[in-house]
Amino acid sequence: MLSLTQLVAEELAVPVQTGVGEFAAHIAAQFNGAARAVLFYGSCLRSEQLQGEMLDFYLIVSDYETAYGKGWLAKWNRLLPPNVFPFQHNGLIAKVAVLSEKDFHDLNRPAASAVSVWARFAQPSRFAWCADETAKHTAVIAISGAAPTLLNAALAFVERDVDVLDLWQSGFQMTYSAELRAERKDRPSSVIAFDPERYRSFGIAALFHTSIANELRGGKILLLPDVDGRIAQEKNRWPGLRRRGKLLTIARLAKAAFTYAGGIDYLAWKINRHAGTHIVIRPWQRKWPLVAALFLVPKLLAKGAVR
Repeated sequence: MLSLTQLVAEELAVPVQTGVGEFAAHIAAQFNGAARAVLFYGSCLRSEQLQGEMLDFYLIVSDYETAYGKGWLAKWNRLLPPNVFPFQHNGLIAKVAVLSEKDFHDLNRPAASAVSVWARFAQPSRFAWCADETAKHTAVIAISGAAPTLLNAALAFVERDVDVLDLWQSGFQMTYSAELRAERKDRPSSVIAFDPERYRSFGIAALFHTSIANELRGGKILLLPDVDGRIAQEKNRWPGLRRRGKLLTIARLAKAAFTYAGGIDYLAWKINRHAGTHIVIRPWQRKWPLVAALFLVPKLLAKGAVR
């Protein structure tokens, strides 16, 4: 059986479509030689549909000062990671989240202040561009922390013996509840259903790296005696993660009003697509996107379009 690190490395190395690789190289070239890796993930990776869609990339950089200079962008990327920018290239569009190698490593682990990075990179991703073999290895090690972090959280709330895929389902439901998300309630199960064997093999490998002791018997996961109180520790941190995650979502939306041209239109597109709403952005909302976002989010919460 392959180790978790080997599984991550193999998955990341699966070739991307030519257009995705060219787009990623274009993105990497814009950051003053600081780019280390460009990772492709999300719904477009699963569907392989690029035209007319918003591609999702994470750009990993050596450090923020090299990437931006010493201006406010570097400061805010450090204080409230990640910065998110829109990009266009050869008829494709994307949003690009920027993290340093250090932040990317730390945000894929249990001590992360929010779930957003490890929840995403517990799912499949690909190298769309990479600076060198050292950058590849560093990204593999960072991402190898994501699945154990998610499954460890789910283990803390297990009430009976569970299947590996059920544990993934619980973990994704927990992470969705810790952010303001526009996706429908069945989204976690649809993500797993796209490639259940992938989640089964990654899950079995990741369970060797959780802090909550467990054992796989007959296809079921059994909790072992919790002599160190790890279950209570994990349970106790989740109310704070949920509160902080939703507040961070709003704070990042506010920051995106300054860093993301057309961000309010992207927000409406994303919510309409995933929640089945019909939000129309008015001219004043484009002129004052921060004010618009602050008014829009409470209304969507009241309607249940985001949770």
